[in-house]
Amino acid sequence: MRSTARIILALICSALAVMWVYALFFASKEAVNKIGDTAWTQRAEQRCLEAERERETLADYRLITDAGVNGLRQRADIVDKATDTIEAMLATLRNDMPSDEKGRAIVPMWLDEYEQHVADRREYATQLRDGNNAPFSETTFEGLPLAERLATFAGDNRMPACAPPIDLSV
Repeated sequence: MRSTARIILALICSALAVMWVYALFFASKEAVNKIGDTAWTQRAEQRCLEAERERETLADYRLITDAGVNGLRQRADIVDKATDTIEAMLATLRNDMPSDEKGRAIVPMWLDEYEQHVADRREYATQLRDGNNAPFSETTFEGLPLAERLATFAGDNRMPACAPPIDLSV
């Protein structure tokens, strides 16, 4: 009985050791979302930076209680203007696709998910105009907030400015 337990324990330890050797030395270290067209990612980063700068000019640091009777409507207008910068950015990126096969395959999916994020922002602006000052709620995919998926793709491709803005975070 003891020798059987030792054999099983030795097999488990050996399997764990093999797994770690594979993971540390042989498994691919490349991010699953990384595309090969780095020129495209650089162009995308520049366009995203432009959109980010446009949104920065819209910043309104007043408390909603200090904004007066139309505070929520004013905030909704700012959200819509900020979302307009994202839509324009996405249109530019859609018109300039990556040259590599993987990029042509996954960038449109990323842009489609970003379009859903835009729709969530538009819905939030509508809620504000209706007088509902609830926190921003976004679509989830397989349990993850869409913004996290979008930011992961942007990070994997060294495009930090292309991550969704956090301007609606509580």
